[in-house]
Amino acid sequence: MLVLGVTAAAAGFAVLKLTTDLPRTGAGITIALPPAEESPPAGSRPTSEGVPPDAVASDQPAETTPQEEPGQTGVEPQPESSEQIASAAAAAVQGPRRIAVVITGLGLSKAATEQAVDRLPPQISLSFSPYAEQLDDWMARARARGHEVLIDLPMEPVTFPNDDPGPRALLTGLEPAQNLERLQWILGRGQGYIGVAAVLGSRFTTSEAALQPVLQTLKSRGLMFLDNNTTQSSVASRLAERIALPHAVNDRMLDGPEPNREAVDARLVQIERLALARGFSIAMSEPYPVTLERVTNWAVSLEARGFKLSPISDLAVPRLAP
Repeated sequence: MLVLGVTAAAAGFAVLKLTTDLPRTGAGITIALPPAEESPPAGSRPTSEGVPPDAVASDQPAETTPQEEPGQTGVEPQPESSEQIASAAAAAVQGPRRIAVVITGLGLSKAATEQAVDRLPPQISLSFSPYAEQLDDWMARARARGHEVLIDLPMEPVTFPNDDPGPRALLTGLEPAQNLERLQWILGRGQGYIGVAAVLGSRFTTSEAALQPVLQTLKSRGLMFLDNNTTQSSVASRLAERIALPHAVNDRMLDGPEPNREAVDARLVQIERLALARGFSIAMSEPYPVTLERVTNWAVSLEARGFKLSPISDLAVPRLAP
């Protein structure tokens, strides 16, 4: 049973609070939604997780064990009727619905990174791989173009070692001190970024013992954590709330193992529908050329449709310190 209510978000506008059986937290508003559906992997790198599902949201619940979702996925509300949701949203949400899009995995492909930095709207946040070369130069160029910048945080998936997040990834089999040493290496790879974006991590984010010291370090550094939402068993949001770490949770991955225009466009429609129902939504993607092209075109008329494209920090809760 889905219950609609009105609550106030950190940015000062009213949004809908949707409640079903399983509570989830996203961008400062606790929302109980059905389990995350399967969605395609977000990897342009060789370590892609899972298999490609249908681009259309599934009505079937995901498994409840901490099993790797087939790709980095997010959730979408299932309203009792679209008319009820649209009517309630129009009455409760003041101003445009906010949508944040974050492109991850940048810096590994020169062509894709240039396309993202130079052609995407500046309101789209860009996250760079710590394994990229000339990382400081790429980040400086992105900031000069007006983009908010993050750095990717590779973490252990349940499919590890078949899917390998790289030599400096955070692993549950390491001691906390070893993971913190790897974290310091990652954070030291660039400068001027506002936080980290989770990459893979469906096993690591289910371990409170492994994740707690990492989030505490991010808190001490004044950074935010973007949860890519690869598993419904993630404890990241609960831990972040406990220590008041600015954080946000991904709702939808835009890409897949073989992304095409139709699939990307369908997911862009999904995040618009979620923003209509809830007041905001968050999407992530890796820099496939077709995804970047579709997002660029989509953003042109977004404001005319009643949405506001926002940097990810605008949807972090609590808000990042200036």
